[in-house]
Amino acid sequence: MADLWQSRREAAARAVEPLAARMRPRTLDEVAGQRHILGPGKLLRRMLDADRLTSILLHGPPGTGKTTLAEVIARHLDRHFERENASSVGVARIRQIIEEARARLGESGRRTVLFLDEIHRFSKSQQDVLLADVERGLITLIGATTENPLFAVNSALVSRSTLFRLESLSEEDVVAVLRRAIGDAERGYGKMDLRVEEEALRVWAVKSDGDARRALTALEVAVLSGGSARTTGRARVPTLATPRADELPVPPIAITRADAEESIQQKAAVYDGTGDQHYDAASAMIKSVRGSDPDAAMYWIAYMLEAGEDPRFIARRLAILASEDIGNADPRGIMVAAAAWELVERIGMPEARITLAQCATYLALAPKSNASYVAIEEAMGDVREGRTIAVPRHIKDGNVRKAGDMSEGGAGGARGEGYNYTHEAGIESRLLGKVGAQDYLGVEKRYYRPTEHGAEKMLKERLEEARRLRAGRASEERA
Repeated sequence: MADLWQSRREAAARAVEPLAARMRPRTLDEVAGQRHILGPGKLLRRMLDADRLTSILLHGPPGTGKTTLAEVIARHLDRHFERENASSVGVARIRQIIEEARARLGESGRRTVLFLDEIHRFSKSQQDVLLADVERGLITLIGATTENPLFAVNSALVSRSTLFRLESLSEEDVVAVLRRAIGDAERGYGKMDLRVEEEALRVWAVKSDGDARRALTALEVAVLSGGSARTTGRARVPTLATPRADELPVPPIAITRADAEESIQQKAAVYDGTGDQHYDAASAMIKSVRGSDPDAAMYWIAYMLEAGEDPRFIARRLAILASEDIGNADPRGIMVAAAAWELVERIGMPEARITLAQCATYLALAPKSNASYVAIEEAMGDVREGRTIAVPRHIKDGNVRKAGDMSEGGAGGARGEGYNYTHEAGIESRLLGKVGAQDYLGVEKRYYRPTEHGAEKMLKERLEEARRLRAGRASEERA
């Protein structure tokens, strides 16, 4: 009798489960996507087939199936499964799980998998209790996080774990998941005569953005709302395996593209503002502008703004890019970026999006040069490595002296002793007017190497003339 009541309770619980929960994979072969880690010969698949699973960290975007995969792994290895959230589990609960795992191993030989969601929130006190038993293999730890574990997870956990990244599902993977749910008579809608247009499946596949759970929820909403109309005929959908219509308790249901679009809401951008998504999107924008692709730059700026990014952060990054990647190839770039930053500060959103778009498109199509960036990096490198150069005596400040300092130039004068004022004693130059004829560094070193791009080509000609004239004057003085 107890078994009967238990069976009824389980059936009742399954009856109210949403479709996404009912259709969770039960075996490795049912897991959608992730062929880069679960395909034949791939590392995780080899570990599971050989029953040699060590502690692992699963990381990737939401909706990629980290929790589901952990459950499938435990089922595949026939291990007891414990699920906790690292942000809320306490030390006492961890000790309890360890003791139960030890007893279970001693009594039945069955090992335990502990799944910790949001493992980046695992505290040091929790680690101290758990890590020794993880190392001994008493418990197999599977952690899940949407963050990059190399930065977000404690080093003690990372060093004891194998990392696997889960990727968002492709559109074909999502369509396959939907078809399985439509045809599954036990867990899905296989007992219904469901007529789903191919375009409807594609709408869900695209708008779910690789999230199978969201696609299945949209399918469920469309079915429960009855589609666009309940048909009265006995026609069948050729591409879907469905039972005979006269076996159905309700008339067939047709789901069109319009139904699909109505059943799935706009997905919010996956973006935490401080983690990987924040930096990845900014990197994508910068590299798009650097690569002279204004279309890609527009998308990444729109993506960040729609996700709630501070427009001032975007303006600041564009200002940095204007010097780092455009520089003197188009000196107006830094002026455009500065003006855009100031306007963004003043006008705010939503109008600031237009200013950011104008700035990004201009910078994307400006000639590129990183010569200024390379020059300062080389000079900074020389300074950091201890290659300190004394300021040549003739260009030292002659106006400010410490009391009693009469060295190298005496007590005063508008200029350091021996300095030749460029406007009076400079060399006549066709391009520069006057060029200083003296040595201003004390050693032979060239940091700035202008390119042939944009306005920098003109600067290169000027620089070459200045260097040539100085070299000629130096040669004359030595002679």
